[in-house]
Amino acid sequence: MKFGKRLKHQMQETLPSWRDKFLSYKDLKKLVRLISSAPAVLNGKSGKAEAEFVYLLNNEIDKFNAFFMEQEEDFIIRNKELQQRIKKVTDTWGPNGSQPSETIYQDEVGKIRKDIVDFHGEMVLLVNYSNINYTGLAKILKKYDKRTGALLRLPFIQKILEQPFFTTDLISKLVKECEGTIDAVFPVDEEEERKREVKDAITVAGEGIFRNTVAALLTMQEIRRGSSTYSQYSLPPIDLPAESDLIQLVQLNPPIAIV
Repeated sequence: MKFGKRLKHQMQETLPSWRDKFLSYKDLKKLVRLISSAPAVLNGKSGKAEAEFVYLLNNEIDKFNAFFMEQEEDFIIRNKELQQRIKKVTDTWGPNGSQPSETIYQDEVGKIRKDIVDFHGEMVLLVNYSNINYTGLAKILKKYDKRTGALLRLPFIQKILEQPFFTTDLISKLVKECEGTIDAVFPVDEEEERKREVKDAITVAGEGIFRNTVAALLTMQEIRRGSSTYSQYSLPPIDLPAESDLIQLVQLNPPIAIV
């Protein structure tokens, strides 16, 4: 599958409010085609055309950074709020709480479980957002250099590597913390019940966060898979465990190589 089609598919699978935040890959591809066929480029006078192309790329990067940092800030706040909710529920209605109540406790924990899983899924979507937009930029720069004979790709990617949207360390840390919280909220003896709840939620949600998350995980795996086009500009490969609950429970088309 061509990258443009993969990007379009991923945009359809993500949250509706995120869809206009992705790389304008189709428009940039058209621009590269126009620039590469322009008389100035054919005559070796491509300075103005390259400046226009770089200007548009910088606008895209500004868009990514603004959205990514906004989501990152929101996730930090939501993570803190979730931890506070868990503590309040445990301290108030838990077995050793100030007002022990098994009914209220289980009801509140059930609400928290859903919110934690949704929160985890959204963070995975943001990591995927970073991955797929970086990959799109690398591919469009490769096309530009190939068609114009320029050497823009290397210096521009070095700049991209320093951008906030590419720096996912904090989000990755929050994802791990969230997974630890999930383990704490889902005791081992409730594992089968948890799987049933996830499956039921997927059935009810349809195109909800669960399917979005799996689509993001599979996309990340595909765009970070080593291939004949793998280079120093490619993201390192990742492998998803075959036994992953979400991968097993949500049926998606098998990933197709991006070229």
